[in-house]
Amino acid sequence: VQLQASGGGSVQPGGSLRLSCAASGFSLNYYTVGWFRRAPGKEREGVSGINSSDGSTFYADSVKGRFTISRDNAKNTVYLQMNSLKPEDTALYYCAAVFGSDLDSVRLAGPDARFNYWGQGTQVTVSS
Repeated sequence: VQLQASGGGSVQPGGSLRLSCAASGFSLNYYTVGWFRRAPGKEREGVSGINSSDGSTFYADSVKGRFTISRDNAKNTVYLQMNSLKPEDTALYYCAAVFGSDLDSVRLAGPDARFNYWGQGTQVTVSS
């Protein structure tokens, strides 16, 4: 039973990446899934989330209009499409899942214990 985050890399400003958060051993259908990031010297930030029940979404102000979260239930995976990347998007990105509808915990980036599963981080570096 685990979450596997992948898709990070190094891109130039203005570039794009798609992160994937794949679940194994359980169905993401019943979970709100969030993406978080932590940059060096900064606190963890809730970047985006997608609700379990109605597919409603949350985006941090810093990524609105540039990032898009989606889920593919058949693949048991949640994606974060990141476009128009900026150097300030550089961070270690994590995904996590909380049972039921709970975008507030994504927005607040915690508490840790609220989330049932955490994926490992995937590094995103945006630089010229």
